[in-house]
Parts: sequence; structure tokens; C-alpha cells
Amino acid sequence: MLRRRKFVQFAALAIAASANHVFALRGYPNRPVYLIVGFSPGGNTDIVARTVGRWLSQQFRQSFIVENHIGAATNLATEKVVRAAPDGCTLLVASAANAINAALYRNLKFNFIRDTVPIAMIASTPLVMCVNPALPVRSVSEFVARATAEPGRLNFASSGLGSPPHVAAELFKMMTAVDMMHIAYRGDAEAIADLIGGRVHLYFATLPGAMGFIRSGALRALAVGAAERSPSLPDVPAMTEFLPGYEATIWNGLNAPKNTPDDIVLQINRAVNVGLGDPILMAPLAELGARALPGSPDDYARFLAAETVKWGRIVDSIGARLE
Repeated sequence: MLRRRKFVQFAALAIAASANHVFALRGYPNRPVYLIVGFSPGGNTDIVARTVGRWLSQQFRQSFIVENHIGAATNLATEKVVRAAPDGCTLLVASAANAINAALYRNLKFNFIRDTVPIAMIASTPLVMCVNPALPVRSVSEFVARATAEPGRLNFASSGLGSPPHVAAELFKMMTAVDMMHIAYRGDAEAIADLIGGRVHLYFATLPGAMGFIRSGALRALAVGAAERSPSLPDVPAMTEFLPGYEATIWNGLNAPKNTPDDIVLQINRAVNVGLGDPILMAPLAELGARALPGSPDDYARFLAAETVKWGRIVDSIGARLE
């Protein structure tokens, strides 16, 4: 954890920096910075990375370049950053998958919490509990009542074993004691397609992936998996209105290799936080239904620890494991 004197240094940076430019210490960055993303171009995390990358490029007057390293549910991207030089020039755009994978994979070559330095939270987007409109339920309570009356007859989709939609549904099952069958797909789009086609009953979809279908009436949204309603779907209840304490979001933050100097961490953290309060950066994120998550590196570290424990318990409870 950063010591108190580092926060004094952080405050000094905030005073010294101009409104439009973050002054670099030790010449950082003296070369392009790579933002490593473990997902395909065009997805939620990729859009977040490119939006933040553009902002940081303007602030530091240096290129922040997004690189997509796809494979092993973001583990290849994470390992690339873990093995990189701790100079602030290779950063991971972390996601909820990192917290889940810590328990899901048996033979990881790294420990995400131990081997990376938390820099800054960026934003979170709630998953949204969707059903096919042909299913005669219009609220979470009605869905639970039907699933309870017909144990094992309803099913739910996921975008893969151990994916955020999967563990979100498992958390829902645990908190409501309903019995449903899991059907795994290769991705969000396939799961949504079969939900629309009536081949599955329930899916905790990503908000960007499901938004158009919800607005067109092809899907019915019962709740968003956040502590409060989403401005993107103001008429859809938050899950906490039915299940206090339930929360399932896809989130993103920035991590660096361990031993990255504290002054670099603080510079990037400040630049991100300034951006999260600026409409220029937040406008494209708001289109995803995202909520800004400003905070210190220590705030982010506590968040990561809590998410890792929370989803680790779900993974352990269902016995899900991948090599």
C-alpha cells in the first residue's frame, strides 16, 4: 500500500499540474505506452481502453496505444503485463474476469493481486437480467416464484464457464435458492440470440450487448445488477430492490507490473480521475451504461480484493475449474 507521504506527493502533483496537461516526473512517459486488453476489438473493455487511451495521450502528450491480446479468458493479456518491465509503459486494462479467474483457473502462472500494482478504477457497467418476452414474468419476484414452483425446468445462458454472466446467475441462484440449469455459449452475442429465439429462459447480459434488444422489445429486462438503477434504463429496477446486497457488474481498471514506481502510479491515477470528471471522456462510456469509479490506488486495491473474494466463493461453490 502507498504510504502517507506518497499521498502528500500526489497532492503536490495535483497542484503543480495544469488543467490541460499532467506534468511528467522522471521524464515519464518517454516512449509510447501500451494498454493491453484481453478482449476483441469493439467490445466493452476495448471501447473503455480506447477512450481512456485517447484521454491519456492528450494529458501526457505521448501515445497510449491499445493492444488486444486475446486468449484464455484474458489470462494471456494479464501474463504479458505481469512479465513486462515495471516502467509504466505496459499497462493492463483489467476487468471482472481477472477477479474471477483467480479461482477459476488451476494453473495460472501469476497471481493477479500479488504480481500487479493497482493504478486506478475506471468505470463499471451493470449486467442486466433479461428474459424472453414470451416467458410470463414481469419482475424478479415473479421469476423467482415461477422457478421455485418448477424446480429445474428453467434454464439460464452464459457466455462461457466462469464468465461474468455465469457467476452473476450463480450468485442469483444462491441468494434466491432457485434451481436452474446452466447452458454455456461461446459469447454474449450467441447467448442473446438464443434468448431471443426462446431456446433459453434467462441471461445476465452485458448492458451494451442487450440495450438495443431491450428497447425494441425483443428482450424483457427484469433488473440491472447494480446497487442503483442505470440512467440508460431508468424504468428497470436495480436488483437490490429485490435482493439487498446483490451486485454483478463488468468493470475496468488499470494495473501495472509490480514494482512500478509510486510516482508513475500516482500520475496516471490523477490523470484518469480528472478524465472521469470530464464529459469528453465520460460521454462514450455513458453510452455503454457505464458509471465512473474515481478513487485512489488504495481504493482500487480494496475493490480488487473484495471482488476476488466474492467471485472466488461463487466459483468454489459450484466447483467450476479450468486448466
